[in-house]
Amino acid sequence: MGVKARLAAVSAVALVGSVLVAGQAEATGKHHGGLKPVITGLDSPRGVATHGGKIIYSVGDGSVYEAWANGKKIRKLGQVPGGFAPAIDTDKWGNTYALTGAGGEPGAPPMPGGATLYKLRPGKSPLAIADIGKYQLTHPDPYNVDGAAEETNPFGVAALKDGTVLVADAAGNDLLRVWPNGYIKTVAKLKPRVVPVPPGLPATDPEGNPTDLPPAGTPIPSEAVATSVTVGSDGYWYVGELRGFPATPGKSQIWRIKPGSYGAVCDPVKPHKGNCQRYADGYTSIVDLAGGPRGTLAVVQLARESWFKWELGGSSIGSLIIQWPGKWHKAGPRKELARGKLTLPAGTAISKSGRIYVSSPIFGPGAVYRVW
Repeated sequence: MGVKARLAAVSAVALVGSVLVAGQAEATGKHHGGLKPVITGLDSPRGVATHGGKIIYSVGDGSVYEAWANGKKIRKLGQVPGGFAPAIDTDKWGNTYALTGAGGEPGAPPMPGGATLYKLRPGKSPLAIADIGKYQLTHPDPYNVDGAAEETNPFGVAALKDGTVLVADAAGNDLLRVWPNGYIKTVAKLKPRVVPVPPGLPATDPEGNPTDLPPAGTPIPSEAVATSVTVGSDGYWYVGELRGFPATPGKSQIWRIKPGSYGAVCDPVKPHKGNCQRYADGYTSIVDLAGGPRGTLAVVQLARESWFKWELGGSSIGSLIIQWPGKWHKAGPRKELARGKLTLPAGTAISKSGRIYVSSPIFGPGAVYRVW
């Protein structure tokens, strides 16, 4: 199997959108060095948001709940098509949005109800606002590495103050803006990055097929895989990358996009030009971002060694990192929180008071934790 075919067959989009089923781990629900379980007994928790002293979170069957910060459940906000917990965010008025991924087999059309942005209405059926998959059919990725350029797997969501919503599409490698009436515009496209093949990859893929990869160190193109979006305290829009196959560690970037932009290009070859500029580099397998006070960002890495090494049987330990701002609109120092204690972390949020929450693991019995 050639490199490009391998990229299509075992891409980050496929693995983190639909077919990751192994490596499930159980959250113990105990205090342990920097993590306090707030909401326990959850099945595959993922999305986390905060609003008015409450925590909003999503689980694997597509349900979204609201709870007090002490963990007492208040109500179920709604349920969207499940199989993989939706990304969620809550706007300043308390409206919660849920974003479903494509689901199904990699490269296939989205499952019914998939690739859709919903507005949740407690006591009523969720309101489908926008069909992201339909939009991407006529807005293919111009920098596609392999597979169908029209593929979609919406993965990250951020609600804006004006009632519009940002959507990061992990298969489309782009950032979209959605209006309440369903109108969509492309904010930015993320170009692939040439990365070296990491050492230690096996000669066959998980199904036993030969990878036919070049030797370690050989440069190959790797898609951005835009998994996450948040709004910083400076008002700018930040997008995080997972990094496509071969998921080379340390090659995931965070981009800073000027608000109100359309048609921007996030280019790793020219990372400091235009309305989309590289804010931070050196991350691995980013799956969520959250903006905090004074320019801070919370960054979730699914697996410290990369999603691909985990999928092949490596460590399931991920990371939650606090990123501080630096000079000239670039990232400054960073620090890992609760080091070594998070298994496949999925979502994060920072409250107005500065409290940081994280969900773990993305598959299997888990919890929402407060970091302390």
